[in-house]
Amino acid sequence: MANIRDIAKKTGYSVSTVSRVINNHPYVAEEKRHEILAVMAELNYVPNHTARNLSYGKTKNIGVVIPFTNHPCYDRLVEGILEAAFPAQYKVTLLPTNYDPAIEKSYLDELAAKSFDGLIITSKANSLAVITDYLKFGKIVLCEEADAEGLSSIIIDRKSSITEALHYMREQGVEQIGLALGRDGENSSNSRVALQLCKELFPAFDPDLVKWGCQSPEDGLAAAEFFKNHQMDGVFTSGDEVAAGIIAGYGSEEAPLVVGQENLFISRVMNFPTLDHHLPECGKRAFEALLDEEIQRIKIPYTFVKRNEGLS
Repeated sequence: MANIRDIAKKTGYSVSTVSRVINNHPYVAEEKRHEILAVMAELNYVPNHTARNLSYGKTKNIGVVIPFTNHPCYDRLVEGILEAAFPAQYKVTLLPTNYDPAIEKSYLDELAAKSFDGLIITSKANSLAVITDYLKFGKIVLCEEADAEGLSSIIIDRKSSITEALHYMREQGVEQIGLALGRDGENSSNSRVALQLCKELFPAFDPDLVKWGCQSPEDGLAAAEFFKNHQMDGVFTSGDEVAAGIIAGYGSEEAPLVVGQENLFISRVMNFPTLDHHLPECGKRAFEALLDEEIQRIKIPYTFVKRNEGLS
């Protein structure tokens, strides 16, 4: 296999000149550049960018820790990360955990082994104490609220957004509210926030009227069967796909007021209100924070998309 010295010998140019061409340095005469590139093609020379990046102390590869690979929330976060990473010529490796702390820790160990320049953790399985112990090995950005020294966080303002959504539901006449949530309140700060706000805003709220483990449209269908056994005026959900499943399970004419999250296309088609947390922007800012030497604490604004007002 040809190497850089073979290219230099065949072209008659110095190794440093060949190196400048390989690395796209601007100060090389076009004639020289053309000759060197032609010889590289002739000898089937492929630059070892991995070795080059490691010599600079970088892999140009970041890891993105996600709980699931088939969830629209994390798909949209990754969309924003990729949009920012590609122009910066970074590779992105998706690292699913299914919320298994041991799997997440194995990815942190890969950061320690210099497999990545840094990690973006979209939703953590381990404690902040475990995660911050790895900051000595590389930059880590968390897409959750985290007040920890040295740890950048890009915050989705879910408390404010859920508060607005629940006030809206109350204004629309909802008295008995149900919740269709993902992880339970012990493991999810978002679930804790929703539960606490329902207790504060709805005097008739029954904590038993919470359907856990709702992530998909099929989960929404199961939640509809659960809620049909009770006199529900409204249901606040963990996402638009769950909301769509609940409405389909009831039948659009019979469904209570259902509020989704993330403003997916299905929410427009089925015309239900939803919270848009601007997740692609969150992902983009997370990537930028990963490259920034300063610690970033950024709160992403949300939009509450009201639909079907006045409909019963």
